[in-house]
Amino acid sequence: MSATADHAEERTNPAARLGFRPGQVVQEIGYDDDVDQELREAIEDAIGSELVDEDYDDVADAVVLWFRDEDGDLTDALVDATTYVDEGGAILLLTPKTGREGYVEPSDISEAATTAGLTASKSFSVGKDWTASRLATPKAAKSKK
Repeated sequence: MSATADHAEERTNPAARLGFRPGQVVQEIGYDDDVDQELREAIEDAIGSELVDEDYDDVADAVVLWFRDEDGDLTDALVDATTYVDEGGAILLLTPKTGREGYVEPSDISEAATTAGLTASKSFSVGKDWTASRLATPKAAKSKK
């Protein structure tokens, strides 16, 4: 595939845009009837396996966290999610878009991510009803000295 084709796929395939790669273990938290099934399937296609659920008992390469305003405390949810993901792994926070039921303010996401020790990137649309924020966990800087 050419570099141009790779870029085209990243624009059209949200899972590719989100950086998912074959062989990754991706844990899903907050699944409910309202999640974007097409996005879930695209992630599973990208990693080559099914998403693992909240009962998975090992660390994952990445976490997909579906979160709605009524789901409780976002900071707590993010802190919990960091315990499921490998050091340096990513947490993909998926929240309803503006005007949708369960919408979460961007300032709340930024504040919760900072409090949980995560680095937030820009949010972007990943479907008709959902916005994604890619949150990076701290790398193991101290252990590499």
